[in-house]
Amino acid sequence: MNMHTVELGTSGVRPADVVAVARGSACVTLSAEALGALAAARETVEALAARPEPVYGVSTGFGALAVRHVDPALRTRLQHNIVRSHAAGMGPRVEREVVRALMFLRLKTLASGHTGVRPLVAETIAALLNAGITPVVHEYGSLGCSGDLAPLSHCALTLLGEGEAEGPDGTVRPAAELLAAHGIAPLELREKEGLALLNGTDGMLGMLVLAGEDLARLLTAADITAALTLEALLGTDRVLAPELHAIRPHPGQAASADNMARVLRGSGLTGHHQAGYDGLPAEPRVQDAYSVRCAPQVAGAGRDTLAHARLVAGRELAAAVDNPVVLPDGRVESNGNFHGAPVAYVLDFLAVAAADLASIAERRTDRLLDRNRSYGLPAFLAGDPGVDSGLMIAQYTQAALVAEMKRLAVPASVDSIPSSAMQEDHVSMGWSAARKLRTALGNLSRVLAVELVAAARAVELREGLEPAPATRAVLTALRAAGVAGPGGDRYLAPDLAAADEFVRSGALVAAAETVTGPLA
Repeated sequence: MNMHTVELGTSGVRPADVVAVARGSACVTLSAEALGALAAARETVEALAARPEPVYGVSTGFGALAVRHVDPALRTRLQHNIVRSHAAGMGPRVEREVVRALMFLRLKTLASGHTGVRPLVAETIAALLNAGITPVVHEYGSLGCSGDLAPLSHCALTLLGEGEAEGPDGTVRPAAELLAAHGIAPLELREKEGLALLNGTDGMLGMLVLAGEDLARLLTAADITAALTLEALLGTDRVLAPELHAIRPHPGQAASADNMARVLRGSGLTGHHQAGYDGLPAEPRVQDAYSVRCAPQVAGAGRDTLAHARLVAGRELAAAVDNPVVLPDGRVESNGNFHGAPVAYVLDFLAVAAADLASIAERRTDRLLDRNRSYGLPAFLAGDPGVDSGLMIAQYTQAALVAEMKRLAVPASVDSIPSSAMQEDHVSMGWSAARKLRTALGNLSRVLAVELVAAARAVELREGLEPAPATRAVLTALRAAGVAGPGGDRYLAPDLAAADEFVRSGALVAAAETVTGPLA
């Protein structure tokens, strides 16, 4: 039973609300204010529908077909037809959490009172969300302008009792069966309602909000893995001093440096960079390599990029995206607010930041495995180098992931393919930017997992030197999660999968925080 309820008013939602509905299956209700705004806007639309003058989306066709004035007798058919014809997606199914996010965000815009739909339409979407019914939405079909048309159309199709949807038990069934089983009556759409269900940036925005949640966690994880690598390489933590970061006042950089310093507090491995170790000839280092020394600058830039993306998301979460819109003075005006450029740009920007964060993590891993640069560690951290290969191929996998992330960092938002007979002659490709960002963040988790496995093994190989208390907590939790420590070769894929889950789930951050307290 859902314990968390999100009440929608007329002024937008918070990112936490989106996450609660998309991932936590929170219940959704409509406030009295929202229901009143819906009813008032509907009166405006119905008054316009009764007039002889054409009004886009109310008494006309759509897109390049907006030149036709549609007779009142055909308007229900018109609204149903736009949903059916626009539900033209192809490819694999989109994840449940993404579909729930886009449905919730479309409901958010309806609740604003700017779309002119009946309260019943909004209440039916809320009923679908609360019943755990998730429309089948496909990977391809959105150009990110006039909103995420095909994905939203597949959701609207379920409201009509058509197409397919996934029930709360995870089984895909005809939508009509699922609606009947949950006592939800299919909608019969009226003027403007079909258009209002389709015309928003909700899919790309939902994925931006979810990506923000995931990347924030991975940025903290990257600070922890970088700190472990610095320890394993006997590096210096003096570069993390706050006064060094204060003279270049990027807030993200300072936060990452502080995270690393707190993880390394009390370490017996740092500070050996200007002396030999374990009988090896002295190899004094004035400075650590860039991939270690500049870790806060790179991760910090990612943090600041995420802060900008969240600012854009916050503005969009407060927006009412539809065309045409009902204004407070009763006017119904066409506009271009459905264009996804603001969201698309930051989705692409985050993919760049994620790729570079992965790139520097891979370079640190490579340094740990190279006996010529690891200051006394065995080649590839193998138990018996030559007989054992150690983590050699784990780094190959990591490199392959980074290479894909660099390809995924190529921006989608600079592309545009005109559509709708040149009426929609510039589009944002924001949906595509969001889809590739989700793939990139999945890869980033895997890349950090490989660094974690390598750094943890390397720290444990530094016999006689005691790691930081936070490092020890991470190592204990990692081993308890099923990731083996140093030793002979073993079937490695299960270890890497377990490490990926350890990073992705937040267990890595949680383990470090048992010692450090909350990290940024």
